[in-house]
Amino acid sequence: MTMSLADDLPRCAWAGDDPEYRRYHDEEWGRPLHGDRALFEKMSLEGFQAGLSWITILRKRPRFREVFRGFDPVVVAEFGEDDIARLLADAGIVRNRAKIEATIGNAALVREMADGELDALMWSFAPAAVGARPRSMSDVPAVTAESEAMSKALRKRGFRFVGPTTMYALMQSAGMVDDHLEGCWRAA
Repeated sequence: MTMSLADDLPRCAWAGDDPEYRRYHDEEWGRPLHGDRALFEKMSLEGFQAGLSWITILRKRPRFREVFRGFDPVVVAEFGEDDIARLLADAGIVRNRAKIEATIGNAALVREMADGELDALMWSFAPAAVGARPRSMSDVPAVTAESEAMSKALRKRGFRFVGPTTMYALMQSAGMVDDHLEGCWRAA
């Protein structure tokens, strides 16, 4: 189900009436995102989101970008214990040691990949067939065969915090799938 908000644009109900959430829905969510660095950032932020609401991450994203040096995998891969301590002390981000260490470890894996390899790998799991547009949030899956396969492939390479639910959220946000609900202005 969609809802009309103050500006009379019908949106997916999850966007609610928070201005930042509406901006994210309208300008980012479901739009194709390419590039190793951009997808590394998306993977990292989705990993930090695990167990939390996306709005929490969205509000903290500017600080995440600052302290993780723009999510440049080459730079993040070099983070050491002093950086981990610095990040754990920063209230502007999610202070979870396992997620911070996973982001650094994942950066090292991306750094070792050929240019464009992460993008090609992740997009290789985008479903070829487009199904019927979901009519309500209950029609939107949390996990798909594609997100399970992406998760498995990434874990096989050593990536962490890339479970199938997290990867489906990434697929939605990066436009690999389009789950804008029927009636949403973005579904047009």
